[in-house]
Amino acid sequence: MAIVRRRSLIATPLSLALTLSLLLAISSAAVFFEERFDDGWESRWVKSDWKKDENMAGEWNYTSGKWSGDANDKGIQTSEDYRFYAISAEFPEFSNKDKTLVFQFSVKHEQKLDCGGGYMKLLSGDVDPKKFGGDTPYSIMFGPDICGYTTKKVHAILTYNDKNNLIKKDVPCETDQLSHVYTFILRPDATYSILIDNVEKQTGSLYSDWDLLPPKQIKDPEAKKPEDWDDKETIPDPEDTKPEGYDDIPKEVADPNAKKPEDWDDEEDGEWTAPTIPNPEYKGPWKAKKIKNPNYKGKWKAPMIDNPEFKDDPELYVFPKLKYVGIELWQVKSGTLFDNVLVSDDPEYAKKVAEETWGTQKDAEKAAFEEAEKKREEEESNNDPAVDSDAEDGAEESDVEGDDADDGSKVDPNEDPTASVDDDVHDEL
Repeated sequence: MAIVRRRSLIATPLSLALTLSLLLAISSAAVFFEERFDDGWESRWVKSDWKKDENMAGEWNYTSGKWSGDANDKGIQTSEDYRFYAISAEFPEFSNKDKTLVFQFSVKHEQKLDCGGGYMKLLSGDVDPKKFGGDTPYSIMFGPDICGYTTKKVHAILTYNDKNNLIKKDVPCETDQLSHVYTFILRPDATYSILIDNVEKQTGSLYSDWDLLPPKQIKDPEAKKPEDWDDKETIPDPEDTKPEGYDDIPKEVADPNAKKPEDWDDEEDGEWTAPTIPNPEYKGPWKAKKIKNPNYKGKWKAPMIDNPEFKDDPELYVFPKLKYVGIELWQVKSGTLFDNVLVSDDPEYAKKVAEETWGTQKDAEKAAFEEAEKKREEEESNNDPAVDSDAEDGAEESDVEGDDADDGSKVDPNEDPTASVDDDVHDEL
């Protein structure tokens, strides 16, 4: 079981000033749960049996991934495609009443994720970790979700009165193949912040950004637009007049470029008439030009009144029995790696943890990724079937020349022997 603790420092090449500031943050931060997946992590986490009977439960790998900023800094990574994953860890139950709640973790999609989640959950009350799965009630679900071209967002789902409520604001997530830190901060004043890599991406209020409660105010259902309310922005110019002869302009005219066919017989075919074409001079029915309406009052809106169904809840932000952190997701393509999970009450401590982990490794990880990509591209180039095809075609050309020499025919030295080869090579994404 995870232990509530005040985090001790790990030896790192941090500056003295940063170390001292981190010590100050640690001294005041309550850490309800923190997991950096060091030795012994398996004793703190329970792998669920969910979907095992259907042979659809995926296995976790303990690894730093294919590329990392520190090969010794490991996390847990999904390892099988088209599988469900569920794992959880317990911590001593607590309530965030009168406290700031901080939920933070890092996630890396090494597989260039096209459809799958990278989110985590906080659960309350009694949960059977071996049965933890998609139907297990949760309190908070937070993190990135990617599927196709339409879904690339950060989930922030809060459970209130047994109903899961999605955030109404759009929060785009990162979509590359590097590690990123996701942070959700919930405050006692019912405000929140969502950070990615220590940068605030969204902030607001539980009252306005989730439908947890009925709205405080509603449009007055009894209100009606006054009869004399003028909501037309423009009106026809009363002084504009129709040009003389405007109505005499025909819609169509004879095609001036048309010519009578040479085989046209007036006696048999009748008198020839040129076909008609749209008249470029015809402008349609005449309408007076528009001018601004001097009596325009704007678009009418019903006045707002207090909602009789609204009842405030001063503990809207409170989750009284938080007890577990879990990962439950479905992945079409595996390779998502989780690390550095934190549940705390101090945003500054969370920020410094992100700096100590992701912040000190991100440049080295990016360099390792670029090197891995370079190596992959070189290997693909070496294994490109077009290269082998060129070599084979060269050999075939020699054979053809030999045959032609025997029968007296000649080969054009300027002819491309590979002209019939299909050069279209498609990489499956």
